[in-house]
Amino acid sequence: MAACSPMRIGTVRRGRAQDAGSGVSGTARLDRRTKNLTKRLRPGDIAVIDHVDIDRVSADALVGCRIAAVVNAAPSISGRYPNLGPEILINAGIPLLDDVGKDVFAKLKEGAHVRLDGAQLITEDGTVVAEGTVHDADTVAAAMTEAKAGLSVQLEAFAANTMEYMKRERALLLDGVGVPDVTTSIEGRHALVVVRGYDYKEDLHALRPYIRDYRPVLIGVDGGADALIEAGYQPDMIVGDMDSVSDDSLTSGAEVVVHAYADGRAPGLARVQDLGVDAITFPASATSEDIAMLLADEKGAKLIVAVGTHATLVEFLDKGRGGMASTFLTRLRLGGKLVDAKGVSRLYRSRISTAALVVLVLAAFLAIGSALAVSAAGRVYLDLLLDQWNSFMFWLENLLS
Repeated sequence: MAACSPMRIGTVRRGRAQDAGSGVSGTARLDRRTKNLTKRLRPGDIAVIDHVDIDRVSADALVGCRIAAVVNAAPSISGRYPNLGPEILINAGIPLLDDVGKDVFAKLKEGAHVRLDGAQLITEDGTVVAEGTVHDADTVAAAMTEAKAGLSVQLEAFAANTMEYMKRERALLLDGVGVPDVTTSIEGRHALVVVRGYDYKEDLHALRPYIRDYRPVLIGVDGGADALIEAGYQPDMIVGDMDSVSDDSLTSGAEVVVHAYADGRAPGLARVQDLGVDAITFPASATSEDIAMLLADEKGAKLIVAVGTHATLVEFLDKGRGGMASTFLTRLRLGGKLVDAKGVSRLYRSRISTAALVVLVLAAFLAIGSALAVSAAGRVYLDLLLDQWNSFMFWLENLLS
């Protein structure tokens, strides 16, 4: 999810979740794609979105922008599965006006000053442009309980999508057919695949000792390249649709692999070429994070460490697309070669810490000193050193006087 716009000068007006939005006002920012909207949001804005089943990554991005409220044209919890986003917004104290209808995009202009009054969104001239359901902690908890009952249906659909994907991409999954040649050297090395998803900042920070010691190939998936650069690293490769990665990352010198549709169309290729950057395409119906892992595996990576990717069924569903079936099969293909970043950070420790090295050196000097002190030759050597020291001090005194 893209970073928010810089904070503008002025007062940020925020309301509390328990106020049901009463008295909350701000500048309206509209976009049907939450990922695009977060690029323009500033603290105190009211985000108007059209997002069925707000997922965790989108909610975290909205919270990070420090907005005043969220107005959703679609149901934030449809009941298909217990999605994680609405609870994150409510817990952060951000009022959520839900299911107001798509007409809000026609009635409201970008940049208009609006306020929430109960279940209504009102412009400065008093016109009600939207009306919906106000969510709070209790309504979200109740909706989540009902949504859990829909998991069985979603599991069946997920299994069907998985089988369909297996039929389409079995050559890629089984034999690596279609994986492009790359110039980045991966054979026999570790590969770190970074997606700007769940807890990616914390995971990258925890992996610093591992990255320092093993120097893995750094692969950023779309905005994951920005995440690597923000953490102080230079990505070796960028893989993805190129819709959420910055121009600075694309021109950083990393090898660029554009994710294309199965028929070869690559909408993101034109943007890369316009920047004067050479790129290759990887046609596949999988997600970008999956093709990054498949590419690393096919090119001989010894171990693949995943940061910010999806690992559980609820996370797959929270991604909100049938294509997540590819993620399940990709993990089956990679097997034990794929390790989640959290597992690495918990199990891995630096081979030798700075403190341990200092203690080791001091212990060595202590052992040498002890050996010299108890041996005849050592005492003679120490006497010579003492004579040299006394001579030096005598010479220094004469020089200063």
